[in-house]
Amino acid sequence: MGKYRSKPEIQSPARRDFLKASLLGVAGFSSALSGCSSYVFNRNMPGKTSIIDPGKAIVSLVPGNDRREMIYNALQPFRDNLAEAIRNKQVVVKLNCVGQNGHPLMVTHPDAVRGVLDFLQPIYKKTVIVGESTVQNKNPEKTFEIFGYLPLEREYNAKIVELNHEPTTYQWILDKNLKPIPIKVIDTFLDPNNFIISVTRLKTHNCVVATLSLKNVVMGSPQKIPNLNINDKAKMHAGNKTPKFINHNLFLMANRVRPDFAVLDGFEGVEGNGPANGTPVDHRVALAGPDFLAVDRIGTELMGIPWEDIGYLNYCSDAGLGQGDRSKIDIIGPAPGMYVRKYKLHENIEWQLTWKEELDVGSSVKRN
Repeated sequence: MGKYRSKPEIQSPARRDFLKASLLGVAGFSSALSGCSSYVFNRNMPGKTSIIDPGKAIVSLVPGNDRREMIYNALQPFRDNLAEAIRNKQVVVKLNCVGQNGHPLMVTHPDAVRGVLDFLQPIYKKTVIVGESTVQNKNPEKTFEIFGYLPLEREYNAKIVELNHEPTTYQWILDKNLKPIPIKVIDTFLDPNNFIISVTRLKTHNCVVATLSLKNVVMGSPQKIPNLNINDKAKMHAGNKTPKFINHNLFLMANRVRPDFAVLDGFEGVEGNGPANGTPVDHRVALAGPDFLAVDRIGTELMGIPWEDIGYLNYCSDAGLGQGDRSKIDIIGPAPGMYVRKYKLHENIEWQLTWKEELDVGSSVKRN
């Protein structure tokens, strides 16, 4: 079932327009991609120094009316580079399942995953791990059944994995008193032999304005096992006294874990009180690229969100973890301005934007 997307005879209008746009810019695209691929396809792991200017980044933008095909098409410009990058790696497709017990709008759509697996089939012969560290309080494995992921194991050479059961390693973040604290981070995200593909929706958020490809991986990396009283995801919020802390902790963790490749499904986005209780946006776009920050930057642009409002992404940009400079991001496909939809933000957006204010140490930090 998962093979039909690879057939060359499929030429929907959306795909024809996309391929035409790609061919018009193929010379410049090939040159740019070859020039930056040594960085963007290799994560800077702990202990390695990140480069300050990652150079030009490339993002593929595909509009259309078929989510699965749009995702497949968005990946196509990177086929040769991805084939080389994943050849000796274990590919892990990271889901986003923040929704609780039957809210499919809030999670990665299984057809978005199918689009990625359709693309991978002809270039990757190993078993693909499709995984999530779920946030369900009871029977977390039930998540994969509720949201329709289990058929993927029958359709593809894929294995559904609950990542919370994998080994962990301690990493350090800050608590509400700015004290370093350890959290258990799932080794799947730290292992340099894994190639992490983040697949998630365009969604608003209740703490950091928007949740995109980076946050999907970073917040997926801390372990949560309720029956063992382990919830290190919650520690990332540092008590939510100020949004400064979660923005900073997301940045800290992004120095250790981040996507090797980003896929944003904007076929149907989420606005308002995301990430778990928002409302749908009929947007019909898909984004992909090897620089997670560039992909997330274009994602915010399409959502009509000012880039300067998202703290953790700006921190990552300032540190050179990816390309956040819009002038250095090339688009394969139509101009993003044609597809901007202004998403309604969370009702507490004024509080979220206080990350920009000076930290009041007297009120936010407990004194001894």
